[in-house]
Amino acid sequence: MSRSLRIDFVADVVCPWCYIGWRRLKKALAMRPDVEATIFWRPFQLDPSLPEEGVDRHAYMAAKFPDPAKRGVALQNLTSEAEEDSLTLRLTEIPLSPNTNAAHRLIRWAQIEGRQEAVLESVMAAYFTRLEDIGDPVVLARIAETAGMDRMAVLQRLAEHVDQDSITREHVMAVKAGVTGVPFTVFDGRIGVAGAETPERLVEAIDQALTSAA
Repeated sequence: MSRSLRIDFVADVVCPWCYIGWRRLKKALAMRPDVEATIFWRPFQLDPSLPEEGVDRHAYMAAKFPDPAKRGVALQNLTSEAEEDSLTLRLTEIPLSPNTNAAHRLIRWAQIEGRQEAVLESVMAAYFTRLEDIGDPVVLARIAETAGMDRMAVLQRLAEHVDQDSITREHVMAVKAGVTGVPFTVFDGRIGVAGAETPERLVEAIDQALTSAA
């Protein structure tokens, strides 16, 4: 008998650990094929103060993590972790750090249309692998169209700033709820897991949530 489970995944699309955590969550769910999970991507912005046009990523990261040796070790660790989950992260080549509000809005609209998975994967691959500006409405509209959404409707919504304030409010709510780092995964509103945990640890959380619900 299948069991239903709601999962809220609080994350940002420019967070490499969120990309890794997303893949690990999918692996965990594959280990529990009897669970019918509904995943809701919840917006969090690592830096909501960034301008809509973004900033040079190399200068931004150097200012944020001024020790080049430590920064290099962290990048190497991230790359190795990602490779274990079959992800290619070109972290040192990414040219721009964008404001992610628009990307989160697209994901929200895709969720409503039942296209969240395709859009999410494409947005993160665009940023981490294809080195595209995911703050650019044209890039986002192309991603939306590839996933089966209406390109012109997406462009219009982005131009009119539809749901921009909603994303900001959800980010603030997450911070007020105590989320200081992402990813943060909540299973059935009962069990919270911080960080990109292993699939095995996530399976434990899934089982705990289901047992608690029963």
